[in-house]
Amino acid sequence: MAKPAGEAQAAFDRGEWGNAYRGLAPVAAAGELSVDDLDRLATAAYLTGRDEEAFTHWARAHQDTAAAGDVIRAVRFGARLASVIGFKGDIGRASGWAERTRRFVDDAQLDCVETGYLDHAAATCRVFETGDFAGAAAMFARARKTGQRFRDRELVALAQIGEGRCLIYLGDVAEGVALLDEGIVAVEAGDVSPINTGDAYCTVIDGCHELFDLRRCHAWATSFTRWCDIQPDLVLYRGQCLLHRADVMLLRGEWTIGADEAIEACRRLAEPVNLLTLGRAHYLAGDYHRLRGAFDEAEAAYETANENGCEPQPGLSLLRLAQGDHRSADASIRRQLAEAPGPVARARVLDAYIQIVLAGDDLTAAGAAAEDLATVAAGLGSPFLRAQASRANGALHLAAGEPAQALVALRGARREFSELEAPYDAARTRVLIAAACRALGDSDGEALELRTARVAFANLGAAPDLAALSAPAPSATERELQGLLTNREAEIPSLIAAGMTNRAIANDLAVSEKTVASHISHILTKLNVPSRAAATAYAYDHGLIAPSGRRTSS
Repeated sequence: MAKPAGEAQAAFDRGEWGNAYRGLAPVAAAGELSVDDLDRLATAAYLTGRDEEAFTHWARAHQDTAAAGDVIRAVRFGARLASVIGFKGDIGRASGWAERTRRFVDDAQLDCVETGYLDHAAATCRVFETGDFAGAAAMFARARKTGQRFRDRELVALAQIGEGRCLIYLGDVAEGVALLDEGIVAVEAGDVSPINTGDAYCTVIDGCHELFDLRRCHAWATSFTRWCDIQPDLVLYRGQCLLHRADVMLLRGEWTIGADEAIEACRRLAEPVNLLTLGRAHYLAGDYHRLRGAFDEAEAAYETANENGCEPQPGLSLLRLAQGDHRSADASIRRQLAEAPGPVARARVLDAYIQIVLAGDDLTAAGAAAEDLATVAAGLGSPFLRAQASRANGALHLAAGEPAQALVALRGARREFSELEAPYDAARTRVLIAAACRALGDSDGEALELRTARVAFANLGAAPDLAALSAPAPSATERELQGLLTNREAEIPSLIAAGMTNRAIANDLAVSEKTVASHISHILTKLNVPSRAAATAYAYDHGLIAPSGRRTSS
């Protein structure tokens, strides 16, 4: 059997994983593979999507080397199993291998580079099991020092990446990002084996995505794609690569291709299944469906994401808002923000939270969230989040009847979104700029911004946003009132006219009495009238309330 094994070894060295697997598998079935060839077969099986078969071969290699007294190699295979099983998302099983292998190290009192790989695997398990980023960071740092001491560039790079992710969660963003950059450059330079290269790319891109670092996400996703493309037999990391590409395309406005890649990522991540990313792929597909107006498909995708362990937020709350169910949207987004454990998690929720609570005219909650978003943006050093915070500040000024101040913030946000090549967010900001221009009586400015936004939404396929811009234009009286009162404030005079108390209005609108009192105070100030009765009379005179006492339709 030497000749087939030799040909398979050559295929393995060329990165032809399919040919290597097909050449080595029959030899393994005959029980004639050396430990080195068993490792090659496991690697080829793993990279071609036969992960459970790969785990079986590595477990056998671990047992054979342990039985032969080759403890160091037994430790290396055990650490590898802990690492690759952990990447699949089976953390309990990965921890079991890490603990078993640690006993080998302790019993033999080993001082070898393999202990660093074991520290790396154990640190990864700690992150997912307990969320102990400080403890994991210390273990990654120890692994990095072990790699440096034994001059193992692969271990150094992997440990840098793991430590960098932890430092970002611990608030040391600059040092964390520097470690990610250093580690991924080593990956690009070929210092990392194929087994760990895909994992390293995924870890770094995930970290950049959490920071909304669009430029790094795009750069490393492109590099990841090149790495995948030069290995036509590669199966394992194709789904992750498609997921990361689709993530970038969503923000950069390449929605047609991105939606297809998100759906394809769902298919590829299901076989072999990757528990940590399959749910996220369905969530991303849901976002594409929602933004393009396919609400039923979005609902189904979010439900599947949830079934696979991915919280379908804030997308599901935004879907409810788009469907007109503000009460559900408001309740779920408030719950989600309350549960967000730190700045990285809050960064993902705050922009949607502000959109939703502003839709209910809760300016107090929106203002607090906008301040939080600005703080998070500064702490994470994210230009994208900074632009979101500026847009939120502008929207707040607009809702408070301060269009001139709104324009300053909104134009800055639009400029930053454009520089980041985020066309959807830039177009959304233009719609707010148009509203500010309208409130200031600048009809030309309003028309220009709306035309540009309409073209952008059409190019993206953003059907709900395009439909909102295509709604009938308001009358002159309605335009005047829209410049004065928010949507929620405009509802209140008709309720007052119906003889409802503040408590009854609060129950009807599903807000607090304090919020109703605040709305009425704003109404009196904006309309420059002295009382509730005067505000009602003003609304009658300007056609906001029909003689029947009901609010007129817009």
